[in-house]
Amino acid sequence: MNLFKHSHLAKILFCSLAFISALSSSYIASAQNTADKILIVVGRNRIILQSELDMQFTQMKQQDPNMHDSMKCLLLQQMVLKKLLLEQAERDSVSVTDEDVEGQLDNRLRYFIQLYGSKEKLEQMSGKTVYQIKDDFRESIREEIVAEKMQGQILENTKISPSEIQAFYRKIPVDSLPFYPANVEVGQIVLNPQINPEVEEYAHSKMEDIRKQVVEGGKNFEVLAGIYSDDPGSRDNGGRYDGVTKTGPWAPEFVNAAFKLQNNEISPIFKTRYGYHIIQMISRRGDEADLRHILIRPEITKGDFEKSLHTLDSIYTLILTKKFTFQEAVGKFSTDENAKRTGGMITDQNTGSSSLDISKLDATMVLMLDSLQPGECSKPHIYMNEGREQAGRIIYLKSRTAPHKANLKDDYNKIMDVALAQKKQIKMQTWIKNKLSTFYLKINPEYANCSSLKELQLSINGN
Repeated sequence: MNLFKHSHLAKILFCSLAFISALSSSYIASAQNTADKILIVVGRNRIILQSELDMQFTQMKQQDPNMHDSMKCLLLQQMVLKKLLLEQAERDSVSVTDEDVEGQLDNRLRYFIQLYGSKEKLEQMSGKTVYQIKDDFRESIREEIVAEKMQGQILENTKISPSEIQAFYRKIPVDSLPFYPANVEVGQIVLNPQINPEVEEYAHSKMEDIRKQVVEGGKNFEVLAGIYSDDPGSRDNGGRYDGVTKTGPWAPEFVNAAFKLQNNEISPIFKTRYGYHIIQMISRRGDEADLRHILIRPEITKGDFEKSLHTLDSIYTLILTKKFTFQEAVGKFSTDENAKRTGGMITDQNTGSSSLDISKLDATMVLMLDSLQPGECSKPHIYMNEGREQAGRIIYLKSRTAPHKANLKDDYNKIMDVALAQKKQIKMQTWIKNKLSTFYLKINPEYANCSSLKELQLSINGN
């Protein structure tokens, strides 16, 4: 097995694939015609059903159509390990809070609401209300978090030394080393244009008039949102957002204003980085709320952009003449708070790594990087950020790696991650052999020939 290609399999992952798969109406329809059966019994009363395996494998296959049926054995092994961790967690009195569970449920639901476009579409697709979905999956999410917590306790002190990383690398056959595309470490100084004060005042006055129409004139908030709001995510739905919580992607000012309101109350005008808002509370359930809002975004003029580029030109000169390092300039001038936390460096959202596949970057950035040498900055330019808003930036190229086979010089962190994952896998296997030998495990004969399950059964039964 290529350890780099399948390194994710070396980690004991407990993603709630059932949560995703069960939302598929096509799967539910077919599952109703399938006779269920018990595949594995773990401990006294923890079972794995054929339907559970089918659901999770179906979801994996949707993500990777080349997934072979032989992967069911590995998937079953991971499902068994989760049950074993739950058994051990019960022995060790490992538990999680209701708040942790509800937070995870809210995060999952927000993801699917965004994926399908609205709460109503999600409910239509699943045939259930969001509250019914939460009730259905609350216990499975709790088990997932408990298993992760138990696993974390087992692996928390697992570290790997440089000598171990080198030894791991030397054991990899040359033909198994992956070929990496061109990678870069790149940063940026972002400067959002300062809006003309007169334009700011006009936007605020416009919002005052809209709020007056609602509060004093009795106009329908939903209708006015459809006419005036500059928020493309809610305007066509009368400004409505459902399931808003105090955590998640919402601006702090937005949730602070929202959760001060009673049902049907209209908020005062408040400002976020997006512009001026008012909120109408529809209904509130503790830390979750359904609401409508109207956004008036002050218009950025051509002159605002020109001033922004002029400021960036000055910053570029300061860096070029070495009066500021790139990192110092980020801390002093950048309007991107996230960038300030990383010294301006762009990182992979999943791994946190600053080494990025150049093909994954936006086309404008790739074009600018083509003319830069490591340590150089680009001239200021206007670009479109992730929020589909225009801003000015300077790009900094820290390093560039040509396409190459994996090696310790260029890919130390990647090799370290794979080596550490393997060490954790071995530690989990040792833990199973030494600590869980008294646990009962019964496997359906249909899967008795799975090599991974055979090894697991032998270690658990102490043979």
